[in-house]
Amino acid sequence: MGNVRPSDAVVEQRRQDVLRHVIEHGGARIDELAERFEVSLMTMHRDLDELAERRLLRKLRGRVESYSSLTVETATRFRIGLHVAEKAALASAAALEVRPGMTVLIDDSSTVFPLARQVSGIEELTLVTNSVGVAQILSAAGCEVVLLGGRYRGEFDSCTGPDVLRALSRLRADISFMSATAITNGRLFHPIQDYADVKEGIRESTARNVLLVDHSKFGKTATFAYGDVRAYDLVITDNATPEHELTAIPDLGTEVRVVPAPRSET
Repeated sequence: MGNVRPSDAVVEQRRQDVLRHVIEHGGARIDELAERFEVSLMTMHRDLDELAERRLLRKLRGRVESYSSLTVETATRFRIGLHVAEKAALASAAALEVRPGMTVLIDDSSTVFPLARQVSGIEELTLVTNSVGVAQILSAAGCEVVLLGGRYRGEFDSCTGPDVLRALSRLRADISFMSATAITNGRLFHPIQDYADVKEGIRESTARNVLLVDHSKFGKTATFAYGDVRAYDLVITDNATPEHELTAIPDLGTEVRVVPAPRSET
């Protein structure tokens, strides 16, 4: 049994776990990583070489360091594996907002991927998104999907730019679901201007806007601010969010809903 080669899925999961550990600690020694994840030093070097090639971490002599966590977390290939349990709990709460026959806008945030799966069985929805991944989830379930086309960015598997904004200006949705890369005292931030613009465009095209943010997004900032939670009707988060951040949301006039969530392993 000791000579059985692990599947590609097992290897990739280990690499995601290694990357998560490095990001949360800012760096780590390679030998300590090998011991922690119970693999040989050679195997750990292969894992880290692969992650470094994807530009998800920086490999140095005897140790590795993370890039800016906000920059890394915007990459779909990484962020989809973060805080899975919390995202599922937020999605379950958000799905209660959807009614048959609605037009629903969903952005490319990994936080809303579980929501796409949960609403796919609701009848007569028109679902609009700039995310290729979300569109694939919904299409596979037989939903009617409008994909907002524009400049395709492979690292995020989604579209952005003036074509997306133009399409949004001609839409009127009943409800939208988005997340934020960073939120501090109710203010919202994103490291990439184009995506901040898309979030603003979605808000302006929608009657009711819902923001899903797990606890890990709070207390952070990024390069581009795009307003605050006053532009949303409801913020859904989990019960590990700091109390002072929760208090800031209703102070700005927005309803906040806190859901219990099992903590994802890190």
